[in-house]
Amino acid sequence: MKNFRKHLLGLAVTCAVAGQASYIMADPFTEALTGGQVYGDFRLRYETVDQDNAAKDADALTLRTRLGYVTGSVSGFSATIEFEDSRVVGGIDDYTVGPTGFNPGEFSVIADPETTELDQGFLQYESGLVAAKLGRQVITLDNHRFVGHVGWRQDRQTFDAFTLKITPVEDLSLTYGYLGQRNRIFAEVADIDSKDHLFNASYKTPIGKVTGYAYLLEVDNNTDNSLDSYGISLNGATNSGSVKVLYAAEYATQEFESGATKRDADYYLLEGGVVFSGITAKLGYEVLGSDDGLYGFATPLATLHKFNGWSDQFLGTPAQGLEDIYVSVGGKIADGKWGKWAFVYHDFSANESTPGVDNLGSEIDLLYAMKFAKHYSTGIKYANYSADDIKVDADKLWIWIGASF
Repeated sequence: MKNFRKHLLGLAVTCAVAGQASYIMADPFTEALTGGQVYGDFRLRYETVDQDNAAKDADALTLRTRLGYVTGSVSGFSATIEFEDSRVVGGIDDYTVGPTGFNPGEFSVIADPETTELDQGFLQYESGLVAAKLGRQVITLDNHRFVGHVGWRQDRQTFDAFTLKITPVEDLSLTYGYLGQRNRIFAEVADIDSKDHLFNASYKTPIGKVTGYAYLLEVDNNTDNSLDSYGISLNGATNSGSVKVLYAAEYATQEFESGATKRDADYYLLEGGVVFSGITAKLGYEVLGSDDGLYGFATPLATLHKFNGWSDQFLGTPAQGLEDIYVSVGGKIADGKWGKWAFVYHDFSANESTPGVDNLGSEIDLLYAMKFAKHYSTGIKYANYSADDIKVDADKLWIWIGASF
């Protein structure tokens, strides 16, 4: 009832403000409401999972539908509303989604529950200096390593939040966000109330983009807990004849507290690459550190599927930490007319070994995807994980087709 009264009061205030605004400036307000843009996005995807364990092999055919409307702008103000629906198609639903209680423990996990929910709903203000949003929204920062939308899953991650981005001078960007709820990828049943503060500042320099950040996370569950990360990164590129040289470096330190338990760990990234003849090749070394083999560096708001292998073996960092040496090669075919391709290899090991846990396996990832006829896309993606001291061998395959307008 408390939440109901709060929502009812908010609706009354909104209606009163809207009514007053329409009275004062009826034409601009009406034009903004009726002169906006409808958009939609659809993705039909087949996924199969084969793991060397007791769980049955999984397969799922799901359709994700996303429909939204963006109003026009009045004095810099606008609004967006967007709904998202994910449905099983053709009865192909031999998979488990643990948090929602769907086929618990029977099949391997495919994290695409059936759901219909408000994906985004926010008010926005934009000027040349300031951009602010209030409401449910997608938030991504930098490369998604700490804050992302997990857009690979059918039910992507959004946040109930207030965000503010200020550009006081050219090349300098300051971002702040307060998150009151994390709307995760497992439908509403797994959403988390929070009191998170995000601080991010970036500046473009002659040698690349320098970013400093502080992400202060707290689950709002009436317990004493915190997960605070502080870091700095550099991402840049330079040309050497017909070859572009890429480089990136990042360091972060993290403090975790839950009741009387306190842990800390560090994060490192070194990456170099080249772009030549339309092909991009990279070599990287990423470390999610450990605190004496008892705690692994965590990034719970990240687009985790993007990192440490597409088979998603390390969505949670092992207590021993994780070291990932990776090589990737990819490019476009006929300047993208016939799509793009990618090959990635990962070699995993523990950051701080414990008895029996040192070598964490390896993975090969393959991708081919293309866009066609302006509004359509399709692709195939494969991940093969070879286990060692922990986990089990796993193969995952995705085939999809999408449309947007």
